[in-house]
Amino acid sequence: MISDAIFDAALDLTRQWCAIPSVKGDTPELQKQADAVIDWLKTELGASIVSSASSRGRPPVIHARLDVGAPVTVILYNMYDVMPATPDSWSVAPFKGGIVDLDGIGESFVARGAENNKGPLAGMLFAVKALADAGRLRVNVEILVDGEEESGSGAMRDYLADPACTVRKSASAIFPSFCEYGGGPPRVYLGFSGIAKGEVRVDGGAWGGPKAAIHSSNAPWIANPASRLVEALSLIGKPPTGELAKIAIDDEATGIVTTLAAAFDPKAELRFRKTETFSLNGDARTLLEHVLSTASFNISSLESLPLGSDGVIPHGARAGFELRTPPSLDPSDFLAEYRKALDAAPGAVLNVADSYPGFRFAASAPGVSALLKSYETTAKTVPQIWPWAIGAAPAYAFAPHAESFLLAGAGRGGNAHGIDEFMTLEGFRRFIQSIATWLDLMGSEGSAA
Repeated sequence: MISDAIFDAALDLTRQWCAIPSVKGDTPELQKQADAVIDWLKTELGASIVSSASSRGRPPVIHARLDVGAPVTVILYNMYDVMPATPDSWSVAPFKGGIVDLDGIGESFVARGAENNKGPLAGMLFAVKALADAGRLRVNVEILVDGEEESGSGAMRDYLADPACTVRKSASAIFPSFCEYGGGPPRVYLGFSGIAKGEVRVDGGAWGGPKAAIHSSNAPWIANPASRLVEALSLIGKPPTGELAKIAIDDEATGIVTTLAAAFDPKAELRFRKTETFSLNGDARTLLEHVLSTASFNISSLESLPLGSDGVIPHGARAGFELRTPPSLDPSDFLAEYRKALDAAPGAVLNVADSYPGFRFAASAPGVSALLKSYETTAKTVPQIWPWAIGAAPAYAFAPHAESFLLAGAGRGGNAHGIDEFMTLEGFRRFIQSIATWLDLMGSEGSAA
């Protein structure tokens, strides 16, 4: 079992790191956080730093190694960047943090990064340290820490794709996180969806529309960029969900979904998603098959320029989007078709910030059985197995280096990117234990081989 000393030290490190506002665009704070992680890896874990370089001005990709001469190597991946936060409506200052007894949840550490992902980062490292200090670490560990996960992990993906990349071939890669979503049983995802992010923008110019906001009385003879944007958005995705296409669920995924549906609680999922109803009717299996098989174009923000204007024809308008696809579909294919469709809406421009495909692994892939056993041991409940996540992660980038890439970790957190982001104290202890158990089981599998 994880000792009180390890738990207390991991919580203290989480508190220290959450006090560093390492948000996108804040280069000094991102570097400060990277330096703190590197220093801990060297001085506390005794890891060798393979690389910590910054590529093209981006936050450093940290690659560390702990080699114990074991026959099995695993990858532990995590992140040190966080989303912005202001103190408004928080129970504690977001970049200071504190213990809060959250209603219906219990004692929790609340701070920006508590769940996503500085708590899991600190807990992951202390799980390794606990085993190493006890002489029980039986796997070599490649540690990869990302400084721009919240904006697409471009530098990490480039690092992994480089033919000269020195990441050792590994049995499994895990992304330690709190996987007891909404306080339910821990989830195991056997893959991830693909994603593209960007904006559709219309500015006044040669096609029409004013170059500065003008009085709305001109509407009969001056084109409106906001109206043209609405027209452009109507050319992709079916409302109200932005559905683009659906894939057939293959036999392995069908079996997994059938088992998942038997224990899946749609009402609990709605509570977790802070929503009153789904966009379609059906039982648990129907809902799961639909969400897993559907590619969609989500409008995440919509605004006219200048913001907050009234009684004007705006000079511009923009919509932020995320296009998500199940693993067998590539978001770039949908974007290529959309570019062609935008010929019907002159003035509309598609700007893509990032795009990558999904990827999935077989249920028999290395690391999966060890993860299930770790949950059965630490969470004391039957985990949920999903054929892939509806969320995105660059699993495809890890596939050349590891035979699986899995979100992993017991424990409960919540409100990622929102107010009062938290991790429960009881869940944090269980999380550290689950990662240590997984590492120990992976070592056992190597010894048995």
